[in-house]
Amino acid sequence: MSIEPDSNMKPSLQLKIGQHLTMTPQLQQAIRLLQLSTLDLQAEIQQTLEENPMLELEEDNQSSENSEANSTETQAIADTENIASNNSENNLDMEKNQEIPDELAVDTDWSDIYDITPSNTSSTSSSDSSNDYLENQSVGGENLQDHLLWQLQNSPTSETDLLIGEAIIDAINDDGYLTESIEDIHQSLVNELDIELDEVEAMLHRIQRFDPLGVGARNLRECLLLQLEQFPPDTRELSDVKMLVENYLDLIGAHDYARLQRKTRRSEEQLHTLISFIQTLNPKPGSVISSGTTHYIAPDIYVRKINGQWRVELNPETAPKIRVNQIYADHLKGNRRDENSSHLKNSLQEARWFIKSLQSRNETLMRVGKAIVERQRLFLEYGDEGMKPMILRDIAEELEMHESTISRVTTQKYMHTPRGVFEFKFFFSSRVSTSDGGECSATAIRAMMKKLIENENPQKPLSDNKISAFLVKEGINVARRTVAKYRESMMIPPSNERKRLA
Repeated sequence: MSIEPDSNMKPSLQLKIGQHLTMTPQLQQAIRLLQLSTLDLQAEIQQTLEENPMLELEEDNQSSENSEANSTETQAIADTENIASNNSENNLDMEKNQEIPDELAVDTDWSDIYDITPSNTSSTSSSDSSNDYLENQSVGGENLQDHLLWQLQNSPTSETDLLIGEAIIDAINDDGYLTESIEDIHQSLVNELDIELDEVEAMLHRIQRFDPLGVGARNLRECLLLQLEQFPPDTRELSDVKMLVENYLDLIGAHDYARLQRKTRRSEEQLHTLISFIQTLNPKPGSVISSGTTHYIAPDIYVRKINGQWRVELNPETAPKIRVNQIYADHLKGNRRDENSSHLKNSLQEARWFIKSLQSRNETLMRVGKAIVERQRLFLEYGDEGMKPMILRDIAEELEMHESTISRVTTQKYMHTPRGVFEFKFFFSSRVSTSDGGECSATAIRAMMKKLIENENPQKPLSDNKISAFLVKEGINVARRTVAKYRESMMIPPSNERKRLA
């Protein structure tokens, strides 16, 4: 079977007109710098300064200007010091002996040429610098397992007990609770150690006396009882507190105080005192040992109220000022035909692009920051209840930018205000309609809910339905499910769990 070519199919040329977006390297760099956080941007600038010889930091000439302005006073001080030094023959000899040569050998130490003595450097400053060096060393956060192992290794134990203790500590989670049964731990060790179940149990009791108190418990009841054992036996109401923890912890957790009164035959006042005692204990003892690392935030802009007007300013410390190295730039002007200068020419072009991208980033930050402050003045004046509803499209349309650009600007960028440091995204919240046809922000509704809950009667806390009804009376149309969602986002328990005794 053969296929004959169609005689109508002939090669031809067609002209098509279309548009497509090409991202230049400059545009890609500007977008990348825009979405970097402040700390990441500082690292990027430092790396660029190291790689591009055409870039350098702008030096502050303030000190040189001050020295020129005060030259007379400086000369007078220098003359006084010269007179004092001329009166001392030891100082003359020292100056002769400590004359520094113009060039030093590669393997020469500074101290070999210039003898640092107490007369030149105070012992106090020397010791202070040493202390600063030691104090500024970075120390990693210690987790709970490391803390327990340190106590185990510094207590008198045999090799067998040490292995048992390490196995038990490995089974303790970050909250301080034992996640495996004693039987399972014993089975994991019985093949390599000739031990009985009682030995594992005894080692667990020993670890349960370690710091923090209550660690190694198998449940909440045991955790609280372990902490109560540390109190002196003659502590007031200790026996009643242990009775409540041992027998009625579930009723306390459910806030079923009426049933608790009937079963314990205690008055409301007595129960309030006993429960307050229990609330002083830590249900998660492992949480006191922090294992997290500290994350530092550097604000990108500062918002201040000056003469009744809100001012927005860039943080000058977030990004160092950089410029083109004028020495290399002048060298390129005089050697335009030099083939060896091609690398410097490329570096010069990249340096200009980088500086322009930084300027574009700063301008965009300022524009977006000013737009946010202008719309959220009520928040700056009165707090969360003054927050207005705002979405990315609002700022994008006002500044004639794309929403994706606004999203990049508001991610990991922070604003320092008199009310605290907030991420740009904090000022954006969804809209909720009001009865008069207006709009209210979700942030303002959460603030109103929080105030209602803080001022509620602890014996009769407000339910989600009652909170919803109150907001409807205020003209804010919020359903019960929306109230529950906002309450859970603020980590506020439901009404039955908020119930307290008087």
